[in-house]
Amino acid sequence: MYADKVTDSMQKAIDETKRRRTIQEAYNHKHGIIPKTIQKEIRDEISITKPVENEKVAEETVDYTTLSVEERQNKIAQLEQEMKEAAKALDFERAAILRDTLIELKR
Repeated sequence: MYADKVTDSMQKAIDETKRRRTIQEAYNHKHGIIPKTIQKEIRDEISITKPVENEKVAEETVDYTTLSVEERQNKIAQLEQEMKEAAKALDFERAAILRDTLIELKR
C-alpha cells in the first residue's frame, strides 16, 4: 500500500495480513511445507491459430478465414452466447478459450 499516512482501516488490513501470515508460517513449519512459486507455461498463441489438443474445447473445427462477413457475425454472436453460458456455469477455462477465439475472430 502506498499513502502519505496510514489510516485506521489500512492499519487493520496490515495487522490482519501479518496475523494470517504468522499462522500460515507456523502451519507450514509444523508440517514441513516449503512454499514455492507455481510454474506455468506461457501461452504464446491464441487457440484458433493452433491445433486444439483438448477434445472438450474442440467440439467443431472451423476455418474462420473462409467465412463470409455474415457467417462471421453469426459465429461471433454464437460464441458470445456460449462464453456467457460457460461463465454462468462457472466453467471459466472454457469461457476464457471462447473469449480468445472471439478476439481472434473480431480482428
